[in-house]
Amino acid sequence: MSLLGSSGTPLQEAYDVAVLDLDGVVYRGRDAVPGAPEALNAAQAQGMHLAFVTNNASRPPSTVGDHLRSLGVEASDDDVVNSAQAAARLASQQLDQGAKVFLVGGQGLDEALRERGLVPVSSVDEEPVAVVQGYGPDLAWKQIMAGATLVADGLPWIASNTDMTIPTASGAAPGNGALVKLIADFAAREPQVAGKPQPPLFEETLARVGGEHPLVVGDRLDTDIEGAVTMGWDSLLVLTGVTGLEELVAAGPECRPTYVAPDLAALAAPQPAPEVPEDGTATLGGWSARVEEGTLRVSGDGEPADWWRVVAEVSWRHLDEHGGPVATDGVDLPG
Repeated sequence: MSLLGSSGTPLQEAYDVAVLDLDGVVYRGRDAVPGAPEALNAAQAQGMHLAFVTNNASRPPSTVGDHLRSLGVEASDDDVVNSAQAAARLASQQLDQGAKVFLVGGQGLDEALRERGLVPVSSVDEEPVAVVQGYGPDLAWKQIMAGATLVADGLPWIASNTDMTIPTASGAAPGNGALVKLIADFAAREPQVAGKPQPPLFEETLARVGGEHPLVVGDRLDTDIEGAVTMGWDSLLVLTGVTGLEELVAAGPECRPTYVAPDLAALAAPQPAPEVPEDGTATLGGWSARVEEGTLRVSGDGEPADWWRVVAEVSWRHLDEHGGPVATDGVDLPG
């Protein structure tokens, strides 16, 4: 039995909603991932609903929607769901309408809290009853200090996400998770977390956009795919973002995707699983992959998508059996 899933029909027909990560899947920075807008529009034309889901709590859905449309993606603002909305939902479930919430974050989190009938404040003199934290590029240090003190005093504390890095034009930079860790160390507490891989953001997504048979599509194993596993949902890992060969072969059961593909073109295609006979060699579409003395060996020729599938299959089997990832020295990527 294959560790990868299989679908005899195109994914855009097998699932009614795609829960899509954004950066590394749909776009990189300001620019579209090549082919992504076309693949997404085609999926919608076939009846698949798209939900654009991000841990980034700084930008409101309208700003994200504008960005998507500027890239040629047919998306409405209502299709965008972020961790700020999930954090606000968590807060609203625990607080009374009109409750004052100390905001450590940006415009996206401010708007999400107001949408839920809560009042964001920036002064401890206004006697807030909870702290909600999310990424904000213009956060003042005095705001962080005041929020950390309130957390240390025991106020309920909700974090939009715990991503340690965010992508920028000049490379990775510290994300909200770095600030969460700072406050957690200071206050000797941990927050409730709304974003991926925790359930609240996924639950918020279906509550807003609907769907009964979701497919999570992401480029990160530790947020997108791990979140899908936590929810019991199927997932597609695309290799247009942060995950490469080394990360893929080291993926444990808690963060393994159902399907693996080079890019979003996979939505329009069936997803076959490799065959693995007793000798442990995985074969599919002209490719063969095996492990020899702890090292990955791939031979043959065919479509890049099938290459990644046979590699994932034999690498995960080796990891489960031996407790460590295969060596990938000398392995050439397809294409």
